[in-house]
Amino acid sequence: MSLGRGVTRSKRRAMQWKRKAAENGIADACCALAAHMYGDMPYAREVGHVGEATGVAVSAGVMDGHDVPPDVLTSVVHWCRKGGLDPYDELVACRRETLQGAPYCRNEGCEVVGLLKDFKVCAQCKTARYCGDACQKQDWTSGGHKATCGTYAAHV
Repeated sequence: MSLGRGVTRSKRRAMQWKRKAAENGIADACCALAAHMYGDMPYAREVGHVGEATGVAVSAGVMDGHDVPPDVLTSVVHWCRKGGLDPYDELVACRRETLQGAPYCRNEGCEVVGLLKDFKVCAQCKTARYCGDACQKQDWTSGGHKATCGTYAAHV
């Protein structure tokens, strides 16, 4: 697995690579792209959008209760189906995570649940997320994130 060291960080390029993997039917990439589009992550809706020519039929019941544009839902359903996932189950999970939050803190054992936007990002690598300073410090000093933080490893 490549960690992307030695290249310029680009969320747009990362999303483009995720789309390429999804186009090749990689289920994890399809699921991630669909979830990123639903959650309006940077560049996800731009890169993951599929035109109406894909012929994705979305029933009215699947569309109910979602606060995202219909074209985004259509694209999310497309990527779910492409990855062999049940679109209805994935949409329910995305909606639940959007409304209730999820355990995004990287510190092992932390049970804080919240919205992605409420978790702090590691200032060095910009990828690991923490619920607060205490969890970040604990994870760093225990050797968890310190060993994998791209910026730290590049300077050692």
